[in-house]
Amino acid sequence: MIETERLYLRQWRTSDFAIFAEMNADLEVMKYFPKPLSPKLSDVIANKCSQLIKDKGWGFWVVSLKETDTFIGMVGLNQAHADMSFAPAVEIAWRLHKDYWGQGYATEAARASLNFAFDTLALDEVVAFTAVINEHSQLIMQRIGMINTQQNFYHPMLDSNHPLAEHVLYKITPEQRS
Repeated sequence: MIETERLYLRQWRTSDFAIFAEMNADLEVMKYFPKPLSPKLSDVIANKCSQLIKDKGWGFWVVSLKETDTFIGMVGLNQAHADMSFAPAVEIAWRLHKDYWGQGYATEAARASLNFAFDTLALDEVVAFTAVINEHSQLIMQRIGMINTQQNFYHPMLDSNHPLAEHVLYKITPEQRS
């Protein structure tokens, strides 16, 4: 478990799955994804996240509030898909329940994930990417010290005409973190 001032980044529990599924079915939360997720697919992803943490000791952790241990989303690290032009690489990503947006939780959790990436895993670099139109995620990337590489790419799992196909690529090294 990783602890910040207000948050825990922890392993998944079965009790987290229903809230995660609710979040993944929300059109606003999933605005920059191709489509909302079914409860079944959401559970598959949560189980995969849990298993990766068991196997590797890291991955996409649950983000919960310290005071109440309430599930508010996920954040963490993952191997970028092999089809990505910049692979192999470790990416950082986040997804929070909309009730917790605008309170600095994503930034706080992402900084803790970067500290883990650099201090524990001794990575040389971490990447992040999102659809060009997702300005909110790009702001979080900038807040945690990531630099836009100016190397936009088209996501290999989306048709090039899809409105979310073009992505920005951000990177950070241990020396650049804020």
